[in-house]
Amino acid sequence: MNNDQLEGKWKQIKGEFKQKYGDLTDDDVTYTEGKFDELLGRLQEKTGRDKEELKREIDRW
Repeated sequence: MNNDQLEGKWKQIKGEFKQKYGDLTDDDVTYTEGKFDELLGRLQEKTGRDKEELKREIDRW
């Protein structure tokens, strides 16, 4: 999965969350994006694998 695909998938998920939880704001979503990036960074640090490889593995889950 490339970055464009991942970004598209994330936008779909954001839209679904906003529809389901009407009081969810863009700030909430931005915070969540930051936490996901933080998670990827920690996984990279702990495993020594690159970001794209980790994204592919997450996509397979």
